[in-house]
Amino acid sequence: MASQLQQAMAARVERGEFPGLVALVARGDDVLAEAVGVTAFGGDTPMRRDTPFRIASMTKPVMAVATLMLAEDDVLDLEEPVAKFLPEVAGQRVLARPDGPLSETVAAERPVTVEDLLTFTLGFGAVIDGDQVDPPWPIVRAWQELDLQMLGMYPRIPHEPDEWIKRFGSLPLITQPGHRWNYNAGTLVLSVLLARAAGKPLGDLLRERIFEPLGMRNTGFSVPLPLAAELPTQYENGEVQEMGDWSRPPAFPSGSGGLISTADDYLAFARLLHNKGVRGGTRLLSEQSVAAMTTNHLTPAQIESGSFFLGGSGWGYGLAVTVEADEVSGPGRYGWSGGCGTTWFNDPHEGVTLIVLSQVSDLLWNGTIGEFGKLAYTIRP
Repeated sequence: MASQLQQAMAARVERGEFPGLVALVARGDDVLAEAVGVTAFGGDTPMRRDTPFRIASMTKPVMAVATLMLAEDDVLDLEEPVAKFLPEVAGQRVLARPDGPLSETVAAERPVTVEDLLTFTLGFGAVIDGDQVDPPWPIVRAWQELDLQMLGMYPRIPHEPDEWIKRFGSLPLITQPGHRWNYNAGTLVLSVLLARAAGKPLGDLLRERIFEPLGMRNTGFSVPLPLAAELPTQYENGEVQEMGDWSRPPAFPSGSGGLISTADDYLAFARLLHNKGVRGGTRLLSEQSVAAMTTNHLTPAQIESGSFFLGGSGWGYGLAVTVEADEVSGPGRYGWSGGCGTTWFNDPHEGVTLIVLSQVSDLLWNGTIGEFGKLAYTIRP
């Protein structure tokens, strides 16, 4: 007999919302994983539990763990200015007003810190003006002309990390550090900072410190050609999205949205946080760091500034944290979604993990996240 999860997945596939998807609910060591449908509309390649997906912004929590690992190694300090590793941003000024000309700036009240990057309060990122994302303000036009790609997964950032940070450092901040929450830029800057702090490429750092210890064999900024060939077709609003070649390492390994992974690989990462930093009896991250990562660090005003990106949730380090009860659960649930059509959460109070992977961006707004989130609490694997 089909599980409730499989039935819910099949119903959405039958309605034509997805060609297929993979979903997983875990409680402790017990896991229910389902794969339904195919990897492309009109295709015949079945979705499998081990199908790889572009997980987009579900990359961000991985970056937060890597940052905290380096902090515990005393390689970096969360409170220190990022200019210690990124001299290109030293002396960045701040726009006199966010929608004003780039020539009208004021001095920064304080330096941007590593923690500001984790909490997305560095004073730069995607701009929300009412219901509009990235309005045609001078600062938005400037970063678009510089190809900094503050949002979106493809085309992938064309610049090498050193060139990207040089271009970023040529612009003023939008708001004073620590004042507002702005999406995405923090983990782009971290992509450069972590590699410099560790003295190795970001992909090597994540593989050595996270992927290999957790057994995440099919996760990376690129994957071998046979695995890349299995990536499902990407869709948004019914249209195929060209996503390029993921079998080659990118010029800029994006800590904001550049990873490929699988359901079980990401479950290994989710369990590390559920288990307060321990994997198989080995501590990889302190309990204190996990607590800091999964606790809200925003004020109510900053949460409000996150508008529909946050939807009333707070923000820890690289992920959202619910601060009050919502349609899915009580407060304290943490996780994040990816713009390619993926989502994940852990509920530390109920011991529940949900992972849903598709390559249909509409997952973010078609009700799937809420439906499957509520369903996860009724399932006993």
